[in-house]
Amino acid sequence: MDYISIINKYYPEENALRHILLTHSRSVADMALRIAERHPELHLDTRFVEEAAMLHDIGIFMCDAPGIECYGKEPYIRHGIIGANLLRGEGFPAHARVCERHTGAGITLKEIIRQDLPLPQMDFLPETLEEKLICYADKFFSKTHLDRTRTVEQAEQSLVRFGKEGVERFRQWVALFS
Repeated sequence: MDYISIINKYYPEENALRHILLTHSRSVADMALRIAERHPELHLDTRFVEEAAMLHDIGIFMCDAPGIECYGKEPYIRHGIIGANLLRGEGFPAHARVCERHTGAGITLKEIIRQDLPLPQMDFLPETLEEKLICYADKFFSKTHLDRTRTVEQAEQSLVRFGKEGVERFRQWVALFS
């Protein structure tokens, strides 16, 4: 099964939510692929990058986020965990890791405990270069303003709520991927 088939399975109707998911994910994928092209020395798996970027938010439909047409019951912060569970069920464990590790600049167990987040008690940090790249590219695009690209400074500001460690990780990625 390819990523389009998975999207079609969970988002079968042409509606606002599918449009938001596809537009946002395509923006993230395109940025990640441009970065990969500029950095051949990183030996990134571009096929995987495109697939995983297109699927990183697959779990949003089960979350409660009316501003982006999501009318599920789960807190939005769980969309990565939900997506990871869906993709593991589809037989895509590497893609699932991208889902569960892309929120913020990754979330540590310490931050989960400190903020009492409704997430499993473990670190959710991007580890592979591909995971880091997709997480990085995702920070430049919101699902509420599909026509805008954030600056590095705006992306950093969006990470502050997850703690200083996430901002520092993001700054390392700026140096790596710029």
